[in-house]
Amino acid sequence: MSNRLFQSVIQQMKGVVNRNIGVIDGNGIVTASSELSRIGEIRSDIHDELAFSQEMAVLGGVTYRYINAADKGGAIVFVEGGDAEADTFSRLLAITLANISNLSDEKYDKGSFIKNIMLDNILPSDIYIKSKELHFTSEEHHAVLVIKFSDKVDMMPYDIIQGMFPDKTHDYVINIGEQDIVLVKEVEPTADSQELEQLAASIVETLMTESYPKRVYIGISTIVDNLKDLARAYKEARIALEVGKVFDTERSVISYENLGIGRLIYQLPTSLCEAFLQEVFKRGSLESLESRDDDTQMKTVRAFFENNLNVSKTAESLYVHRNTLVYRLEKIRKLTGLDLREFDHAVTFKVALMVRKYLSTKPAKF
Repeated sequence: MSNRLFQSVIQQMKGVVNRNIGVIDGNGIVTASSELSRIGEIRSDIHDELAFSQEMAVLGGVTYRYINAADKGGAIVFVEGGDAEADTFSRLLAITLANISNLSDEKYDKGSFIKNIMLDNILPSDIYIKSKELHFTSEEHHAVLVIKFSDKVDMMPYDIIQGMFPDKTHDYVINIGEQDIVLVKEVEPTADSQELEQLAASIVETLMTESYPKRVYIGISTIVDNLKDLARAYKEARIALEVGKVFDTERSVISYENLGIGRLIYQLPTSLCEAFLQEVFKRGSLESLESRDDDTQMKTVRAFFENNLNVSKTAESLYVHRNTLVYRLEKIRKLTGLDLREFDHAVTFKVALMVRKYLSTKPAKF
């Protein structure tokens, strides 16, 4: 595709430049030229010459320059002449063809298409047409995993993750920003959140095995069966990260499906959260609860929730007598007006604590 585009541009520039110009591919073969008879010629020696040059080389009265200076061994432009004007023409030609090549690659690259869908950079009406051009099928199911690194790094381990998912026709590893890598993974229709969490855990483990020094977090979306829903899936994975950083700070892998009530709280207006807290707790009651007995009461609350409101199991986990636990729960009821032994009161208390944590954390949006 690029060769045809290159030849078209060179033919249009032929009258303006008024010199023989063209392109040599990585194998040293002329693939485009303003003199059509030269197409197919072999100039393998020019790659050896350019290998020892920083930008360009003049050989046999012809100026040569890589289209992409970072791609040693890639395509080369040539312009007849070794003068300053030939150097200028070769620069312009290299820049022009590099841009055309990038646009062409993006147009026909599945990864770029997937990225544009995720970031809402493509109209919904165009997704269907483009997906047909790129041979996506309606049977494909995908999940989005956002891999976030705790600190900015000079170079994210993109190659490591790409190496774990080398099938570029079904799995897409995409750089997003300075701290994020996104994996769009094709999955079976029967896949569930547990399988995706195991996959994410293997990514974290691999990065740790490679001695990657930064903490890694992975947010997992639900599974979508339509390409247009990848934008929603990407947002879900990011929300999973955001909510996890507030309510589940110890976990590295967070699934959107398993966020529970934290997902609801995170999306509530701050004013509504503050009003809810004022309604649940009398002024100063929660603060009083937290300051008593060296945090004994709050430890009791946390243990009671961890043991699913079971008095006997909670007393055992706290190494206290059952009557001692009942006494503490009664003190909590007097302070807050909420009896944790009653399910409705326990739910209200638990939600209120989560709301308070959310407000105090003030999470920054990723």
